[in-house]
Amino acid sequence: MQKLRDAIEAYRPVNEQEYRDREVMLYALDALDAPLTRDNPIAHFSASSWIVNPRRDRALMAWHNIYRTWAWTGGHADGEADLLSVALREAREETGIAQITPVSPAIYSLEVLPVNAHIKRGKFVSAHLHLNVTYLLTADDTQPIRAKPDENSAVAWLPLAEAADNRDEPFMATIYKKLNQKLTQPASGGVQ
Repeated sequence: MQKLRDAIEAYRPVNEQEYRDREVMLYALDALDAPLTRDNPIAHFSASSWIVNPRRDRALMAWHNIYRTWAWTGGHADGEADLLSVALREAREETGIAQITPVSPAIYSLEVLPVNAHIKRGKFVSAHLHLNVTYLLTADDTQPIRAKPDENSAVAWLPLAEAADNRDEPFMATIYKKLNQKLTQPASGGVQ
């Protein structure tokens, strides 16, 4: 867990949201029991991917079954401190894409995400926070893709502006726009 803490501490926030969220994540690592597992029902770590094609003009998104909107890929750490590995695994599982690589092993973005109470696989899940670490990944947009029916009902490459246009989750639209903006900024969050 120390390596994850060091990476989060070394991350250079690009705005106030990231600065504040980084502080929350560092606090969680120091003060919470089991922040890498869902055993902590209040807040736990997750990893997401902003997957772009080599031209960086499209993002790979999945139609999320619970939230009923286009969303990035990602999932719970479930005890694993190597969140890049989690992000890569979830990206492959949720999209069916075979060849996907990190643009950099560095953290691309940080977010504390509120998760509303919902039903998942027939069980009630209380509202909680995802302490989310995002990585920038790239993949050839001509590769075959497929949905993962237990999590999403479609997968598609969307133009960046369309990928960020999330009317159903305005906060996520703000996050996606930030991720797109960072694509044009040199050395943002350690990515060059």
